[in-house]
Amino acid sequence: MEGYQSYKEVDIETASGLKLVVMLYQGAIRFLGMAKEAIRDKKLDLAHNNLLKAQDIVLELISSLNFEAGEIAQNLYSLYMYMNRRLIEANVAKDTTIIDEVTKLLNTLKEAWETLLAQQRGDVRDEQKNLNLLG
Repeated sequence: MEGYQSYKEVDIETASGLKLVVMLYQGAIRFLGMAKEAIRDKKLDLAHNNLLKAQDIVLELISSLNFEAGEIAQNLYSLYMYMNRRLIEANVAKDTTIIDEVTKLLNTLKEAWETLLAQQRGDVRDEQKNLNLLG
């Protein structure tokens, strides 16, 4: 298990910005799934902790926004703030329908970022092919 942890740390340290955003979404979605399961199992303290972890990730996404990017950053900010508010409501009420709502939003955003990441990787491969042709 120690080798896996070391691999994950290196993976995170060397990940591109796009990959890090995807990883944040994956983490938030995972914590929301665990929170939902904990609510079903009446483990409210565990649900609370996992909802807080998801909130922390949403706050990290907010802090990483580059507002010089324009309207898209402002739109993401508004959406992240909405999700954060809904997660607070979900935590207070232990409401799995709110968790489902936020999970759906995060999955939609994650898929969009994964598409950007795949396009970026494709561009890098194309550049490498061109360099190989030149060299």
